[in-house]
Amino acid sequence: MPIRCVSDLRVVAGAAAVAGALAVSIGLTAQGPVVQGGPTVFVGPGGPGGPGGGEQQIVAKFDTDGDTRLNTAERKAARAWLESQGQQGPFGRGRGGPGFPGFGNGAPASPGARLAPADVRTFPNAPTYDPTALRTFFVEFENADWEAELAAFYNTDVEVPVRLTVDGRVFRDVGVRFRGNSSYFIVPAGRKRSLNVTLDFVHKDQQLGGYRTFNLLNANEDPTFLHSVLYNHIAREYLPAPKANFVRIVINGESWGIYPSVQQFNKDFARDFYGGPDGARWKSPPQGRGGLQYQGDDPALYKRAYEIKSKDDPAAWTELVNLTRVLNTTPPDRLEAALAPILDVDETLRFLAVDVALVNGDGYWTRASDFSLPGSEGPVPHHDPRRERDVQFRPWLWTRSRCGWPLRHRAGAARRLRSAARRASGPRWPRRAGRR
Repeated sequence: MPIRCVSDLRVVAGAAAVAGALAVSIGLTAQGPVVQGGPTVFVGPGGPGGPGGGEQQIVAKFDTDGDTRLNTAERKAARAWLESQGQQGPFGRGRGGPGFPGFGNGAPASPGARLAPADVRTFPNAPTYDPTALRTFFVEFENADWEAELAAFYNTDVEVPVRLTVDGRVFRDVGVRFRGNSSYFIVPAGRKRSLNVTLDFVHKDQQLGGYRTFNLLNANEDPTFLHSVLYNHIAREYLPAPKANFVRIVINGESWGIYPSVQQFNKDFARDFYGGPDGARWKSPPQGRGGLQYQGDDPALYKRAYEIKSKDDPAAWTELVNLTRVLNTTPPDRLEAALAPILDVDETLRFLAVDVALVNGDGYWTRASDFSLPGSEGPVPHHDPRRERDVQFRPWLWTRSRCGWPLRHRAGAARRLRSAARRASGPRWPRRAGRR
């Protein structure tokens, strides 16, 4: 039976009534228009977002053998160069930020238990995101200072190769890097940070159950470890949203505990929910101002607020610009007809309803960031299939959900699951903000 944190659709429908008032102004808020020396734009109610900035491209600079990745010697040179650049980002590079006071970061980190593949249960026949399967990912770095190396390359295009073993199957040359923003910066070195694991980093045919990339979250500020998994489980009842479950991570033989594993927004996601990998895909990063404001017709004006995750096609940017133009400049009495060919309004309302009902504090409505926007090609469900259209946009919930009271007040119903996860995790269970 599906886990539910809302009794039925009436709760979400109630939120939809609130969101429905926004139907004529998806990118608008009560703050209204702001003139910024150019076209009128609309801002979301949240602040400017957390630490951010574009990913630093350094692979090409140090890739002396031309294989589009960095080997041991090339990474050593790149690390030395990064160190020579001094402070970068709000807390600098190297071993990362000191953590913020009040989050329980003062106690020394305690090491996890030693584990080997023979010590854990395997799930060779269970679906990859089966919520009842707790797989163990055995990660083997070639260097003992792997944590410092990942920190040095944080927010760059460098992935560190590892050997990965899952369910007795060995994957070689898998790429690993730290991911996240506030979940990275407020967690000091030596404690759990979120990981991005790329199985096809070198060998393009490597996949686990049809999935090539894994987002492993540290559940920072979520002592239940349930927010992201439950949020996405509920969201999938009403719209496309990531699959999610839990995995245990063992690094160089030491357990780092349980991580929520949330599906990557990539071609695999498009295949699962839209029937194929075609169509443009954008992510709005955490700088904010990705609230579908119209900023003029120059696509360059949109490339800070949106990152294209599919092929960087100029035609796709033209479609995105057109969507913002229609939203922000069409008279209300003509907006519904104008949106029908380019925006799945029904799915957008469901997206907003879930965002509001579950009090997502880290997404479209609160921060105008941390959400994704697929563009589907051809006929689109929920509309007349006889009406062909080039692209129709459908907002999608981003992976890291900061859910509010609806999940917190129902977390007691999952106390036994939480206790079991804590026992499996051992001393690296981060009861608060990254503690192990």
